[in-house]
Amino acid sequence: MEPLGLRVVIAEDSALIREGLARLIEESGGTVVAKVADGPSLVGAVVELRPDVSVVDVRMPPTQRDEGLRAAVEARRRVPGTPILVLSQYVERQYATELLADRAGGVGYLLKDRVGDIPEFIDALRRVARGGTALDPEVVAQLMARNRADDPVAALTPREREVLAAMAEGRTNVGVARLLGITEGATEKHISNIFGKLELPDSQEDHRRVLAVLAYLGS
Repeated sequence: MEPLGLRVVIAEDSALIREGLARLIEESGGTVVAKVADGPSLVGAVVELRPDVSVVDVRMPPTQRDEGLRAAVEARRRVPGTPILVLSQYVERQYATELLADRAGGVGYLLKDRVGDIPEFIDALRRVARGGTALDPEVVAQLMARNRADDPVAALTPREREVLAAMAEGRTNVGVARLLGITEGATEKHISNIFGKLELPDSQEDHRRVLAVLAYLGS
């Protein structure tokens, strides 16, 4: 596997999990520049160190509710676009929506169980650090479980929605094609149709992918 090569801040109040994440990242070729156990320390580390990506537990002291998420949102306010990968024990639809609210990309939301798949976790870190998205399939499933008349993706076909859901998980065109059992050419055509129906202007391909995903999940 290619060395991770990223500077990472870890915000996790459990010393055992914190050290485990640090070891995993460092053994994968990354550099842990700070390990903190509360929200204010996360914000301070991001402002001072400007890491390539931060890994943040949603629930941290003092109430063990959403301090980690609040700190992540504040860190992105203080350092716009700073990449954040949030880890949670459970799917919290509200938390994921709030993390996506600034529509800037560079965000991820994974269930902690997903960290056990090391290649998948490291790949998610890379995608988020590059400004993309990395959303747990369970998170995607809950966020897309709605049917509103003003939904901006209401015009998408069922297949296009499947393609967009796969994009939300951070899959490349090749990954989408393999998941859905279609050709790369068909995948590219579906993505082009998605961009058109969501009225996303021509721009860098990766940026439009992020905007499409955020329009879908944040609507």
